[in-house]
Amino acid sequence: MAASHQVSKVVVVGGGIFGVSSAVHLARLGIETVLVNDGPLAKGASGRSLAWINSARRRSAEYHRLRMIGIDRYRSLSARCPDAAWLRFDGGLTWDADDASNEIADVFAHEKRLGYDAQHLSADAIRLVTPGVCASAVTPQGAIFNAGEGWVDLPSLIEILIAEFVERGGQVVTEAGSATVTVANGRATGVTTTSGISFAANAVLLATGADVPRMVAVAGQRIADGTPIALLVRTKPVDLPLRAVLNTPRVAIRPTPDGALALDSAWSEKEVVVNPDGTYRVKASTIQGLLDEASNVLDGHPKLELESYGVGPKPIPGDGEPVFGQLREIEGYYVAFSHSGATLGLIAGELLATEIATGTEHPLLASFRPSRFSLQPANSPRNGM
Repeated sequence: MAASHQVSKVVVVGGGIFGVSSAVHLARLGIETVLVNDGPLAKGASGRSLAWINSARRRSAEYHRLRMIGIDRYRSLSARCPDAAWLRFDGGLTWDADDASNEIADVFAHEKRLGYDAQHLSADAIRLVTPGVCASAVTPQGAIFNAGEGWVDLPSLIEILIAEFVERGGQVVTEAGSATVTVANGRATGVTTTSGISFAANAVLLATGADVPRMVAVAGQRIADGTPIALLVRTKPVDLPLRAVLNTPRVAIRPTPDGALALDSAWSEKEVVVNPDGTYRVKASTIQGLLDEASNVLDGHPKLELESYGVGPKPIPGDGEPVFGQLREIEGYYVAFSHSGATLGLIAGELLATEIATGTEHPLLASFRPSRFSLQPANSPRNGM
C-alpha cells in the first residue's frame, strides 16, 4: 500500500460482532466512524450464535494461532469484567459418537501436541471436573475437557461495545435498509442505502455476515461461499449445575446469562425448510427433538421448554477459513467474513481497524486475505475448519 495512506473517515456496514468490534477499535484510534446496519444491531448471525470461545480439534496452524490470540483478548476483557454474566470461562466438554467417526483419541493427541489445555476423561471422571453431565450419555471412548474454553453472549457484548463507540463520538445508523458500497476509480468512496442515505468515506468495511460474497460480487470480486442455514434454540431458564459448553454427537449446549440454555446441532439445521420466498420454516418436531437431545445428556434429564429460536444463514467461507482485509483490486474496500465470529470478534476488529487506519497489513491476517479466491481455481480446497 502507498506510504501516503491517510484515512479520516470510515463507514462500517454491519451490526454484528465483526462490524461493531471494528467500529469501536477505529474510534479508539481517533478515526471518524459511521456504523450502518439494515436493521437493529445483532439481528443476524451474532444474535443466533452458540458463541463458543475455543480453538479445539483440528484446523490450519495459522487459524489456530489467530483463534488463540482471539481467546487472549477475551481473557483480558474477562479480567476487566470479572463478574460479567455474559462472558464465562468454565471450559468445554466434547465427545463423539460411538462409531467409526469417533476421533476423540486422535484429537486429544493433536491438542496435546499443540499445547492446548486438554484432558481425556472417562465418563465416570467427568463429574469430578465439570458438573451437570449425564455420565451414561458419554460414549465409551470418553470425552475431552478443555479448561481454557468459554462462551460469550454476543448481543450483550455488542451492546457494551456500542456504548463505548458512541461515547467516543461514533455514529450509529440502524434501520438504514440494504447498503451498497460505492466505488470510483478503483477505490471505495462510501456507502449508499435503500433508505436514501449516503455516506462518503475514505474506506469502507463490509461486515454483513453471509451477505458479504453477494455484495462484493457487485464490484466484480469473488469470495467463495459455504454458508448453510443455522438454527439456535433457546430454552426457558432452568436450575442446572452445568457451566461448561457441551459439544456432543447430537446436540451442542451452552448456558446463557439468564440461566437458560442455547442449543444447536448439525442434524437440526438440515431439517430447516427454506420456503420459495426465502423465508424459513422450522418444524415443531425438530425443536422438540433438540430439546430432548439436550435433556438426554444433562444430569437428571431435566424437562426443557422452548423460550425462542433463531434461524438464518451461518456465515462460512467456501474453504472454511476466515476472510479478512482489503479486496485485491479495490483500494479502501475491506471485508470481514468468517464462521468463528465469537472467538475472533475482538481480535479481528482490532487488526482490521489498525490496517484501515494505517494502511499496513498485519502478518496475522496474511493467510486470510480475500485475494486468495481470485488467485485460485473455483472449488480449490484449503485446510479448513
